[in-house]
Amino acid sequence: MQAVDRVIRTSLHSDVVLIRQVAEYIISAGGKRLRPMLTLLSGRACNYDGEQLHTLAAMVECIHTSTLLHDDVVDESDLRRGRDTANAIFGNAASVLVGDFLYTRAFQMMVAPHNMRILEVMAEATNVIAEGEVLQLMNIGNTDVSEANYLQVIQYKTAKLFEAACRVGALIAGASQQHETALTDFGRHLGTAFQIIDDVLDYSGDAETIGKSLGDDLAEGKPTLPLIYTMHHGSPQQADCVRRALADTSRDHFQQVLTAVQSCGALDYAHQEAVKAAQRAIAAIDPLPESDAKHAMRELAELSVDRKA
Repeated sequence: MQAVDRVIRTSLHSDVVLIRQVAEYIISAGGKRLRPMLTLLSGRACNYDGEQLHTLAAMVECIHTSTLLHDDVVDESDLRRGRDTANAIFGNAASVLVGDFLYTRAFQMMVAPHNMRILEVMAEATNVIAEGEVLQLMNIGNTDVSEANYLQVIQYKTAKLFEAACRVGALIAGASQQHETALTDFGRHLGTAFQIIDDVLDYSGDAETIGKSLGDDLAEGKPTLPLIYTMHHGSPQQADCVRRALADTSRDHFQQVLTAVQSCGALDYAHQEAVKAAQRAIAAIDPLPESDAKHAMRELAELSVDRKA
């Protein structure tokens, strides 16, 4: 991961001062670096650990970081990872444009291995991620969203990059089709579990630990799984409380909604769905030979649903 960070910092160099400032600010905020970690582990699980793996892992993180910059502008967020967002400091215009720079730099990096399959995978992934963001935007304030609609959104906007991160690790390693499929499925299921837990933490986490304000999803009118479950399985009063809050896109109803999702079992249900997704991820990599990397991937799946941030 230190090698990947060095590639990231080298790749983000620009003669344009503002690009350097914004890029350094967002990269230095840290984060889990989970997606590039998956690329490294996938390559190693297929017996490859060359420098091109570091480049691809850095590329994946650049794409992820560009989406964070854009998301914070769209969501009008002012806090991420416990710090002011880049748009809160540098403004929306700078955040969007530097996000574009990171995105296009990532495409320069993915060309480096001269592997057309990697280009195909990443081109499809970035397109699907954009579709997922638009789907999420269309669902803002929508009280008729089904659980299937929700899963489609998170598999597009979140799980797709997890899936691609694992797949490119397999591709650069020259893995068999069976192993490539196993790693692709692992990434998709892990990304699904990870996002569901993120949505649970918005109602059950600690603001200081998760690095953002609780109730952000509610304030933005996002119908996440805990809310969808409450609207479909809670009492009429609980369901009505959630519907009013989503329609208002306000944090004013947060305490009432929090009580509703806790008392009707929505958080427990969502957590169990995340656990099921993590278990599917672990099962997906059964065909891979035993290795330290495979063991680490199993641990990562378990940790993804047993975390506080």
